[in-house]
Amino acid sequence: MIRMRWAALAAGCALLCLAAPARAGIEVYRDGDKYVEIGGRIQLQYHLVDPDGGDETDEIFFRRLRPYIEGSVIKDWEGKIQFDVGKAEGDNELAVKDAYFRYTGYDHLTVTVGNQKPPFSREFLTSSKEQELVERTFVGDHNYGAPDRMAGVRLDGKSASKTFHWAASFGAASVDPDAKKLDFDSPINTNDDFNEGWLAVGRVELHPFGEMKSSQGDLARSSAFKMSLAAAAFTWSNDDDNNTYTDATGASTSSSKADLDSATGWELSAGVRGHGLSADLQYQTIDGDTVDGGFTGGLFVHGTTSIEQLAFEGGYMVIPERLEVVAGWESQDADGYADAWTRKSLGLNYFLHGHKLKGQLTYRQGENLDGRPGLDADEVFLQLQYVF
Repeated sequence: MIRMRWAALAAGCALLCLAAPARAGIEVYRDGDKYVEIGGRIQLQYHLVDPDGGDETDEIFFRRLRPYIEGSVIKDWEGKIQFDVGKAEGDNELAVKDAYFRYTGYDHLTVTVGNQKPPFSREFLTSSKEQELVERTFVGDHNYGAPDRMAGVRLDGKSASKTFHWAASFGAASVDPDAKKLDFDSPINTNDDFNEGWLAVGRVELHPFGEMKSSQGDLARSSAFKMSLAAAAFTWSNDDDNNTYTDATGASTSSSKADLDSATGWELSAGVRGHGLSADLQYQTIDGDTVDGGFTGGLFVHGTTSIEQLAFEGGYMVIPERLEVVAGWESQDADGYADAWTRKSLGLNYFLHGHKLKGQLTYRQGENLDGRPGLDADEVFLQLQYVF
């Protein structure tokens, strides 16, 4: 494709024009235990879609535009507020992301209260600014069963050696009733028709060769391998406060929208870092039931769906701290699909200053989109990132 070549050329030109390296987070005040830090994330993205038999479309937009402020005025307590003005939608002029306060006074345990990520999905728990592919795969996408931020409490613990991690959370979470998705959203940023409910999540991780960070990419080509193995599970239940698309008899009033009654999911995942190699493998099964037990459409057949997802993504640092080659493969199947939806990705990442200042180019081939045989599309993602 001609536009793919232009996208690659634009990546090179834009990277050459970027400014000098920046620090991640700026401490603007410090007095003993009291401090204030500010920072932000800017991701400018070009996205091209070329469907088989359809018209090519493209756009340039801010994928994420997230300032934050973090600070403390009391020993062992800290708070953070982060919002995204790149995702302004409808009546929401901004999307609240992290908004919590945290107690750190216990040894090997933190307690966090507020709007935050629940401990499910290795890929979702990895920050968007530290991903190898421009966009997350199915297993890290809140549109397909990975719970998004929830409003509640989360506990995170580690063994003294940091080789065993555990986490648990409980709180409120919302679901977009679009039948083509199983889309979790924070209750802080809801639309009028979102289902409301309660989410409980648990996670355990083993780091047999020492603690491994979730950040993707082994930029400095470390001299030893590290590994992380994890299992996680969640359950969500509708509190029946906002079932917009179900009538008094329990029947659905829409063919494309369906109120979700409950959902459960579990995950097995592994990650490896070392010698310039970074690889993540993750398997998920997400089950969901609609309020109307007879609803069929999108993901659902006779009021139920089981979504099975597998994803692999990895990269190798060709030039330490500068150039990384990345690739990925992912699959999603569901009860309402005629065939599995698969994606293959290939890309390059160029680092001017680690994940703080980088450019990314990902080419993705999708087959059987939304489980429809023969519905294929090629996509190009070009993203420039600056973190301060």
